[in-house]
This record gives sequence, C-alpha cells and structure tokens, in this order.
Amino acid sequence: MRPVRLMKVFVTRRIPPEGSAALARAADCEVEQWDSDEPIPSKDLERGVAGAHGLLCLLSDRIDKKLLDAAGANLKVISTMSVGVDHLALDEIKKRGIRVGYTPDVLTDATAELAVSLLLTTCRRLPEAIEEVKNGGWTSWKPLWMCGYGLTQSTVGIIGLGRIGQAIARCLKPFGVQRLLYTGRQPRPQEAEEFQAEFVSTHQLAAQSDFIVVACSLTPATRGLCNKDFFQQMKKTAVFVNISRGEVVDQDDLYQALASGQIAAAGLDVTTPEPLPTNHPLLTLKNCVILPHIGSATHRTRNTMSLLAANNLLAGLRGEPMPSELKL
Repeated sequence: MRPVRLMKVFVTRRIPPEGSAALARAADCEVEQWDSDEPIPSKDLERGVAGAHGLLCLLSDRIDKKLLDAAGANLKVISTMSVGVDHLALDEIKKRGIRVGYTPDVLTDATAELAVSLLLTTCRRLPEAIEEVKNGGWTSWKPLWMCGYGLTQSTVGIIGLGRIGQAIARCLKPFGVQRLLYTGRQPRPQEAEEFQAEFVSTHQLAAQSDFIVVACSLTPATRGLCNKDFFQQMKKTAVFVNISRGEVVDQDDLYQALASGQIAAAGLDVTTPEPLPTNHPLLTLKNCVILPHIGSATHRTRNTMSLLAANNLLAGLRGEPMPSELKL
C-alpha cells in the first residue's frame, strides 16, 4: 500500500495554543513553523514556504508576488490570522487560484473595547495624570489641573461603520453620547438605525465631531484620508483615535496638528511603521497616546483567531468550505 503523501503547511510564527493544537492533530499535514515570537526574515520565509501546499501567516507578513513565486505551484491556501488583508497581494493570489481564509468577527468586541479604552485614556489624559503622580507634580487639588473632555452629551464621529465601527457605537451608548455620526463608501441605514447614527460627508464628520474614531479598512480611497485638510476641519477641542491601519493617517500632518494645538489630543493603536521608532516625533507629545497594536490582544480572542485561521487552512487544503473565506 502506497503511503499517503502529506500536505506541507508552513506557519510564519508561534501562534496561540488552540490553533497550534488543531494543526498538530491534522494527520494529513506536515507542519513546519517559524519557532519565534518575532517576525520571520524574508529569506527564511521564502525558504520555508517553498513547496508548501498551505501557508498560515500574520498581518505583519508581506505576501507578494516574489513570495508566491518562491512558494511555487503547490500553494493552494493562504490563511491569515487577521481581519485585515492589506498585506496580501490579492490580485496575484486570485490569478493563481489560491484560496484565502481570514478571521473577521472573532476580534470585533475586543477591538471595540480597546477603541473605547483608548478614547477614554486619551480624552481624560490618563498617562499624563499617572506621570504627575510618579514625578511629584500632584501637589493639591486644583480646579483646572488635568482637565480633559468627557463623552456625555458629545458628538462622536466614526469613520467606517462596519463590524468594529458598529461594536464601538454599541459600547459608547451608555456614556450618554448625544449624536453619532458616521461616514464611509455609502450610507448603511439598516446598521445605523440601532444607534440613530447619521451618515455625513468626511468633511462634516471632521467639523462637527468632538471625538473621531477611525475604524475603516485600508483601501486606496482611505490611504492618507486623515491628513492636514482633515485635521484643519476638526475642532480645537476634538480628540482623534485610530484603531484601523496606520496608513489611513498622515502622521506628519497629525504631529503638526497636535503640536500646534490645532486638535486637542490623539490616541493610536496603529502606526506607520510598526513598531514605531522610539525617536519618532509623535512620542515626544504629551497629548498623544500610542499603543503597540493590541486591539485584539485578549487571551480568548487571540486563541479564537488562531483556531479559526487553522480551521480555514485545513478546510481549504481538503477542498472543503472554509469557516471564513475571503471571496476573491
């Protein structure tokens, strides 16, 4: 009896245990993994993916034509442990008939929670306040010291009312937000009805919002959307938060807006590049809070993401419907 030929799977990083266990149980696969928490160098990735039938990658892995050529004709499935797919050369992938799995929905609530946490942290100046306690700046109670901005009776603008944008709106309701605005490619009346959210132009959203949260996908239309013109339209008391992709924001323009007092504050969970260099000008500003892209970073969410990514990969390799396939 001829031995069954195993399908080669390459995993670009250590992933949480539930996903690893699912791959380990797959008797029809031979799994190779880059055994590190740090990103795989491009040369090692090209070597690892050569001849692979399946690839499980992260959003920090650039899957381009060069890598696909290195993989060769065996590659049938790419599964990314992310909801974003801007790191994948989708046109090239489609041309080669490769199926793509991704992980939407499972990280929605965790990312929305982080967005609201970042919004509150920024608008109430918590990092500054903590530093004042540590450095002796806290001397007595002062009426205007450490004053920030509150959400009650405010106008919040959300750029992108997709799954995460809707979850953010849901989380904000108990804070007594007076008006909720949103913008995007087109109105979404069905989704907006739950929050009585108003569809407006990007210009109107910038001009009318006290708080702005960016939750859109990175596309050619949204790249650099939040730039000098956008920040000039915002209120001087407005707070800006980005939890989508760094490239949606022109960071030089954001720095100027924050440093000049054109806007009050900003909170970022995503930057360009990632990680942000420690000497970046934004890190010198007291009114800018920057987190290391931890939107989905809860143990439960990351485990669920890894399991979905593994199941997408295995289903694709076996010619079965994926739990979550990106239709190309």
